[in-house]
Amino acid sequence: MRVRDFRELCAEKGLAVTHQRQVIWDILRSMEGHPSPEAVYDRVRSEIPSISLATVYKNVRTFTEHGLLAEVSLHHGPARLETNMEPHHHMVCVECRSIVDIPDEAVEPVRLRKSAPPEFRVHRYSVEIHGLCGRCARKSQP
Repeated sequence: MRVRDFRELCAEKGLAVTHQRQVIWDILRSMEGHPSPEAVYDRVRSEIPSISLATVYKNVRTFTEHGLLAEVSLHHGPARLETNMEPHHHMVCVECRSIVDIPDEAVEPVRLRKSAPPEFRVHRYSVEIHGLCGRCARKSQP
C-alpha cells in the first residue's frame, strides 16, 4: 500500500495521518502471519528509535477501533494482530501457536442448532481449527 493509499484510508475513517501511524501501518502490512504488538514494536523501533511500546499499542487499538485491523482471539495467549480483513478462518498450532488463514469459502457455513437469543445479533462468525502445524508434527514424530 502506497503512502497516498494510507492517507486516503485514514481520511475515510476520520483518522489523522502521522509519521508514527504510517510507519506502524507499513510495518504491520509487511509482516507475515499474525504478529504480536511487541513484534511490531521491535520492527518499528528500527525506524523510530524513540517510539514507546505504549504508542504502538495505542495506534494498534486505534486501527482496530476504526476497522483497519483486527485482533485474533486472545485465548491463544498474547494479542495477535490481523491485517487480512477479508472474511476468513484460522488454523492454530497448539504447540508453537502459529496461526494460518483459511479462506472463507474453504469452510462449510456454520449454523446454530438453536436460535440465538432474540436480543443477540450475530455480526460474523469465525472457525478455528486446532492441531499441529507441519513443523511441530514432524518434531513430535520419533
